[in-house]
Amino acid sequence: MIKTRTILAGVLAIGLIGTVGACGSSSSSSASSGFVVDSAPSSLFDGDQLTQPFAKPNVTLTDTSGKQFNLVQGTKGKLTLVYFGYTHCPDVCPTTMATLAATMRTLTSAQAAQVDVVFISSDPKRDTPAVLHAWLGQYDPKFIGLTGAFGTIQSAASSLGITIEPPTDTNGQYTVTHGAEVIAFDAEGKGDLVYTSGTSVPQFQHDIPLLLAGRDG
Repeated sequence: MIKTRTILAGVLAIGLIGTVGACGSSSSSSASSGFVVDSAPSSLFDGDQLTQPFAKPNVTLTDTSGKQFNLVQGTKGKLTLVYFGYTHCPDVCPTTMATLAATMRTLTSAQAAQVDVVFISSDPKRDTPAVLHAWLGQYDPKFIGLTGAFGTIQSAASSLGITIEPPTDTNGQYTVTHGAEVIAFDAEGKGDLVYTSGTSVPQFQHDIPLLLAGRDG
């Protein structure tokens, strides 16, 4: 991740240009995702606090059991951590899921019951419900995996400032380009914290109880 100072509409802010991990079966690619975070952020959270919160996308996709799952209704009232990635990813996606799984294991049972981790596929052609079920099960069977039409997924990602591009398969070089950020939505569906690639277990572990307590920075 690269942090640079940018001028946006005449207001000094910090722009996060998210580069995402080398992702591809035999080649690699990355995407740039744009976020604007508070230029004088509170020290309360380890995640980057956005100047303008996102609304949780009201998108309906297919879950790992093959059933329709609406993101807003299915995670209503929960602290929801949303990530876009794909199961064949060799690096950033498994690392992020492993980090979130390890974080969940540090929470009390009462805390964990209030948190949903949602993995939305950026490679839905290969990430069938069965594939997502098996892959996410390696990390935490309670993680929610969603797949569906690429255009629908891309629109949901774009609404959160996350870039994903259609997978390409050229001469055996299969490439998937996607942003690597985790967006945290509070119980009211407001997403104002972003966690860039490389966020650690202690950082998530620090912020989650604060978010569950309704702290807003």
